[in-house]
Amino acid sequence: MIRTLVMLGAVLWVAQASAVTCEKLTHEDKRYTVCEVDASAADLRLFLNDENGDVLGHFSSVNEALEPLGKRLAFAMNAGMYHDDRSPVGHYVEEGQEQMRVIPNAGPGNFGLLPNGVFCVREGRADVLETLDYIDRAPACRFATQSGPMLVIDGALHPRFLPDSTSRYIRNGVGTSADGTRAVFAISDDYVTFYEFGRLFRDVLDTPNALFLDGNISRMYERASNRSDIGFSLGPIVGVVEDAP
Repeated sequence: MIRTLVMLGAVLWVAQASAVTCEKLTHEDKRYTVCEVDASAADLRLFLNDENGDVLGHFSSVNEALEPLGKRLAFAMNAGMYHDDRSPVGHYVEEGQEQMRVIPNAGPGNFGLLPNGVFCVREGRADVLETLDYIDRAPACRFATQSGPMLVIDGALHPRFLPDSTSRYIRNGVGTSADGTRAVFAISDDYVTFYEFGRLFRDVLDTPNALFLDGNISRMYERASNRSDIGFSLGPIVGVVEDAP
C-alpha cells in the first residue's frame, strides 16, 4: 500500500494486481491516480516495437503481443517523449539493447530543460537517475528511458519550477525510492503545473528522485479498475507484466 494513504484521506478506490497497487488521491485540491510498483518483485518492462519492428503504440497492442506468451499487462503508462515516427527522443534500452543513445545536452522543449533524467530498470530494482549521474554510473539497465525534466533531484524540486506558473497540463511521471525497491507512477486527473506535480512526488509520494514522462498526451492502463485510456499512438510504454489466467 502506498505509504501516504493515511495522510491523504481522499482515497476513492484501491486495486491490487500482483506487485502493483493503484489508488486515487487528492493533494492540494488536485486529483491524481498513483500506482506503486514493488520493483524488487514486479516484472517491470518497457515496450516500443513488436517482433516485426512495427510500433506497438497502444496498451491493447502490448497485450496482444503478450498473449501468445501467456502474459498480460497489469499496469502501463506512456514512458517518455517521442518523435513523429514514435521513436524515442532520448536514451532508450530494451532487454539490455540500446536503441537510442543518451542525450546529455540542453535543447528545446521540456526534454531539454536540464537537468533531465533516465528511468532505469535492473534486476530487483528501479531507479530515476539524473542524466549526467547516469552517464557516470553507467548502470547495466535491462530497460531504460530518458525524459525530462527531472521533477525531484535528491529531494529538491527542479530549480526552474515556478510556484506561480500558469502552464497546466495532464501530466505523468515516475519516482523511485533511495533503495530502488519502490517505483511510483502518477498521472494527474486535473491540469497541474510542474511545481504542483513535483511537490506530489517530493512531499506526498516520498520519492527523492522523480522524472517527468510527458504531458498532454499522458495515458494510463490499469487492469484491476478496467482503466485503459485511448488516444493517438504512443512511443515508449512502461508496464508491469503478469501471468494471464
